[in-house]
Amino acid sequence: MTQSMRLKRAEAVDLNKQAVAEISEALRRLLADVFCLYVKTKNFHWHMTGRHFRDYHLLLDEHADQIFAMTDDTAERVRKIGGYTLRSIGDIARHQRLKDNDDGGTLPREMLTELCDDDAHLTGFLRAAHELCARHNDVATTSLIEVWIDQTERRTWFLAEIAKEP
Repeated sequence: MTQSMRLKRAEAVDLNKQAVAEISEALRRLLADVFCLYVKTKNFHWHMTGRHFRDYHLLLDEHADQIFAMTDDTAERVRKIGGYTLRSIGDIARHQRLKDNDDGGTLPREMLTELCDDDAHLTGFLRAAHELCARHNDVATTSLIEVWIDQTERRTWFLAEIAKEP
């Protein structure tokens, strides 16, 4: 795709060049964090143990599906406004703010607490992206982000309630 084609795409959504660049960067970072959280959630889903195995296993599978559903909408929005999105696992690693967990000895309660904290951080990242998009009057992206904030807050709430059980 040529530079002029990219500019025409950006003009089609009525955002200036600076808005496209800033929003695209914010969404790339969000997308990297979402992929990180997805993989971590699936990791914990696959490695869950203990007496609540079935309930936690199913909960984390549900959460992972919801998190993964964000990826395509995020990437497509970036492309729709004329930006570029993530291209590789290395690109994800360069942009992610959430931390991976490679520890094979993480206990179930620690898993849930870590996911709860990550979802809370993701909510903060989503709010910051929402503010940026609102400043640039990107109503379509702010609308998407509002749904993701609600979903992420719900996951945080569920995980927090479970994690505080004795």
